[in-house]
This record gives sequence, C-alpha cells and structure tokens, in this order.
Amino acid sequence: MADIQLGVHTIRSHGSKVAKFHMYDWIILVLLAVTDGLLNIIEPFHRFVGRDMMTDLRYPLKGNTVPFWAVPVIAILLPMVVFVGIYFKKKNVYDLHHAILGLLFSVLITAVITDAIKDGVGRPRPDFFWRCFPDGKEVYDNVTTDVLCHGEKSVIKEGHKSFPSGHTSWSFAGLGFLSWYLAGKINLFDRRGHVAKLCLVFLPLLVAALVAVSRVDDYWHHWQDVFAGGLIGSVVASFCYLQFFPAPYDVDGFWPHAYFHQLAEAQSSNQVVNNTGSFNMRSTEIETVYVSSQSHSGTQLRDTSPILDSMESGYRR
Repeated sequence: MADIQLGVHTIRSHGSKVAKFHMYDWIILVLLAVTDGLLNIIEPFHRFVGRDMMTDLRYPLKGNTVPFWAVPVIAILLPMVVFVGIYFKKKNVYDLHHAILGLLFSVLITAVITDAIKDGVGRPRPDFFWRCFPDGKEVYDNVTTDVLCHGEKSVIKEGHKSFPSGHTSWSFAGLGFLSWYLAGKINLFDRRGHVAKLCLVFLPLLVAALVAVSRVDDYWHHWQDVFAGGLIGSVVASFCYLQFFPAPYDVDGFWPHAYFHQLAEAQSSNQVVNNTGSFNMRSTEIETVYVSSQSHSGTQLRDTSPILDSMESGYRR
C-alpha cells in the first residue's frame, strides 16, 4: 500500500488540514519546551559531598568534545534532513508531519524527564572538586565535613547535574527515533537477510553511543549517568515512534497510521457517493418506465416497490 495516491498528499494540498488536526499536539510541544526551560533555571538539589567523597571527584575540568549546541543538530536537525528527503521523493505530507512531530515529542519528553531527574538527584560530576575549589584550596565544614565551595556559582550549579546524562538521552531520543524510522522505510524485517539494512539502522545508534562515550571521556559524567540517559532516550523514542507509525515489521510499516486512516476515509466517502448516484439513477429509470407504461394503457400499472426496496437494501449494505 506504500504507493497509493501519493501524488495528492502534499504540503499544499493537505498540509494545513494535517496541522490543524494536530494543533493541540503542537501546543503540548510548546508547553514541554517551556517546562524544560524552567527545569534548567531552577537550582538543583545540592547533595552532601563530604571530605572523603572527594577522592572520586577529582577528575580534570575539561571542555566538551561534543558541545551543547551540537546536540540539537545531531538529535533533531540531522533526522529532519532525512524526513525532508523522503518527502521530496514520495510527496507524502502525512509522513513528513508525523515524523517531525514524533521526533520533537521524543526529544522534548526525554529532555523534561532527564532535567527533572537531574534537579531531583543532584549527583556531583566527576570533576566536581575543581568546580568547587578552582584554586585547589579545599574548605569543609568543621562539623559535617560538607564542602564549602568558593567557585563560580553557575559552574557549581552545573556540577550538581551529573545524573542522568542529557547529551546521551537527547542523542538516543533523536537518533533512536531515526533508527525506527529508517527500519520502517527500508522494510528491515523482510526476512531476506540483507545485513546492509541492519547496518544502516544501527548507524544512528552508533553515533548516539559515541556521544555518550565522549561524556565519560570528558569527565562530565559517570558511566551510570550515560547508561541511564541512553535507556531513557531509547525507551521514549520507541514509544513516540509507535504512537505515530506502525511497527517496522508490519505490512503497512512504511507510512504513519494517519495516512492509512485518511485513505480509508476517502475510500469510504467515494463509495457512499457512488452508491448514492447509482441509486438515484436507477430510481429515475424505474419512474420513466412506470410513466411510459401508463401512457400506453390507462389500466396497465407496474408495481415498482419491490425494485425500490431491493435497491434501498443494496444501498444500505
């Protein structure tokens, strides 16, 4: 069913209809973005960090191998390029719209979950010592032995956001969704044993995994942080994809659910119109025969009720 009526489902012909139908979904996306912004503004929980705990938090304070601005490019813009490419080839606005909508839901839901957990847990990063004491001079509370940081406030705040990894969760949310999308488009589970298809689907996941590894290499995260981030992103991406698209192994796995619903509605409407036109035409023919029979003989009448009843019952079916 992949090539049925594709030429009429373009942005110009159906774009506004699809967007209006999902208006509330786009509103929810905006609310998710605002919520995530607020979660990044509030102060995270400052977990107790004693003198003895600093032994495992003395890793060097380094920059990011994958900068913050690169994560949206990798997790959002890169998949969108693929979606737009498929649209220009197949001209299916339902696929384009739902792919973009599902991707944004995947990333933003993951972002809200990740940042909410970050603020609630407040786990110190592996380089917390140098965030807290940039000059290397340690200061602790004489009673509790808790740290008394004298570093830059924003750097210390970021130092309490180790668990889970946001870079990792965003990457797996966006690229994990892309992997699902590619699996459906290339009919991965066709049982023909093409390993090249499998490699293509795993490629986005490999990129996400490399982003996760970089977070440990830069000493911004513990391994548990990136593991949890990858799990969160992968699970959310799976739910969001299956919300809009059939499973890749499904016979209709190429296009989103909404596309097939639209085809079914259009086919049903056409059948109603055709049946109605056919019934009206047959009724006119019967009445013509009846009038003609009357004109030839005043006493010759034809009972058309059985024929009408038959036509009406056929129309109802």
